[in-house]
Amino acid sequence: MSTQLENIREKVKEKLLLSMVSNDDITDVKFQAIIDDLLKEECSDSIDRANMVKTIFQSIRQNDVIQDLLDDDEITEIMINGYNSIFIERYGQIEKCNKAFESNDRLRDVIQKMVSKVNRVVNESNPIVDARLDDGSRINVVLPPISLDGPIVTIRKFSKVPLTMKRLVEMGALSIEAMELLEKLVKAKYNIFISGGTGSGKTTFLNALSDFIPKDERIITIEDAAELQIHDIPNTVRLEVRNANVEGNNEIVIRDLIKTALRMRPDRLLIGEVRDGAAVDLLNACNTGHDGSMSTGHANSAKDMISRLESMVLMGADMPISVIRSKIVSAIDVVVHLSRLRDKSRCVYEISEIVGIENNEIILNKLFEHKGKLVRTGNNLINQDKIHKQGLVV
Repeated sequence: MSTQLENIREKVKEKLLLSMVSNDDITDVKFQAIIDDLLKEECSDSIDRANMVKTIFQSIRQNDVIQDLLDDDEITEIMINGYNSIFIERYGQIEKCNKAFESNDRLRDVIQKMVSKVNRVVNESNPIVDARLDDGSRINVVLPPISLDGPIVTIRKFSKVPLTMKRLVEMGALSIEAMELLEKLVKAKYNIFISGGTGSGKTTFLNALSDFIPKDERIITIEDAAELQIHDIPNTVRLEVRNANVEGNNEIVIRDLIKTALRMRPDRLLIGEVRDGAAVDLLNACNTGHDGSMSTGHANSAKDMISRLESMVLMGADMPISVIRSKIVSAIDVVVHLSRLRDKSRCVYEISEIVGIENNEIILNKLFEHKGKLVRTGNNLINQDKIHKQGLVV
């Protein structure tokens, strides 16, 4: 922002102070009128006053140069690597943005504004913060001295219109045949684990998959930062972890929420992501009558997800690997693996059934695989008891 615009901004703030009126007590229209009046007094007629009003308004009242990015529904992620390096993701493609903050101090001001609205604190003593913004978007902040190039901000925007399974088919991310199988598996209460790398769309897919859950069930969602949008099931309870306070106390983690949820008479649990010893509680829940539960996790393949589950269980409980594998086989029925292709598009890459243990290894029955597109392997679903109980046929 030029020196002239900076002066106007400071005068707007001074005018508010002199009038003893709070920023929050003035409507957006009135606020912009105050800016416009000052521009008429301070600037020549040749300037683009409307654009200057918008720029100053956003810098004071909103989130400065990234407000337009936040308002753009085509942008799914905003990455700020210091005040003068901003990247965005649009339609799966990452591109450099030509916007920049005035300075790292100005970027810090915007960060404080954003996190304070959701009652979070970020400073040198607490330089890393994850939070959910009012619109559901997720924000991660890392400040110096942890980040070496100034404040780092990553915002994963909350989709206003969640993707459906039918839309995923239209986009080529999933085949109709695979969708029809998944619909039957969900309705028959198979326990489904969704795996994939960072940004592969795991939560989006879990949200779409939940469309197949019968509307008369009681669902409890458990997430680090609430992203799931389940609108059509009236008896839905949403739980979210709580980070420790400044003193390092009162933290509530995924494990706590799973244990609490089991006392709330759920028909199913939907767990946004399992990444540590909470895997023990997930498996116990699936093994104690909570069929139809679903969760997600980071992995490079369905087979890799099994290995990671084994490691995560070991983080939460000291038990022989043979017992862990038996728990996984009895708890998880199907693994759906997602991937990002070279063209940055997201897709279902594999659907595999967990069928048992052979030679001390968990065996997967691959039902669908990606070969340019998602296709059947020719293997049939082996464990069909739940399907038959619902009177369904695969």
